[in-house]
Amino acid sequence: MDALEILADLARRPLDQLEAFLDGVGEDRLNAHPGGHPNSIGWLLWHAGREVDAQVAELAGAEETWTAQGWDRRFGPALAGAGYGYGHSDAQARAVVVRDRELLRGYLAAVTRASTDYLATLTAADLAEVVDRRWDPPVTRGVRLVSVFADALQHIGQAAYVAGMPDAG
Repeated sequence: MDALEILADLARRPLDQLEAFLDGVGEDRLNAHPGGHPNSIGWLLWHAGREVDAQVAELAGAEETWTAQGWDRRFGPALAGAGYGYGHSDAQARAVVVRDRELLRGYLAAVTRASTDYLATLTAADLAEVVDRRWDPPVTRGVRLVSVFADALQHIGQAAYVAGMPDAG
């Protein structure tokens, strides 16, 4: 396996993990705020997709799947301008309400396809290109991609943990 094959595998992992538990999550649990925390399961899953979408689209120089495929309209006006969740206040996070878990599944699947399609265009040399000099050391494309997919995987894991709690709401 080469680095690009490993990255493609990592890019698919959040969706794979989502498939392991999402069918057992009803609408009430999807939008519950256990312990009063502002991030619901729905917010965590929405954010996981949005962060990958926004960052991979930026790296690819492409429009986000969110708008290119109309996911912003499907999720509705409350989420159309919600960004991708980074820096959300408690009120903004609580405003993310998802009634249909299939929207979350479909969006993450679309983002995963866009990500793996983008990865298929890269070479090993592309992974070494510096894409962000604001950090020390500067961030390469490969490091950014690992970070993006790993962060999404953490959020999916958080959602799975909350979904498995005896009383998540």
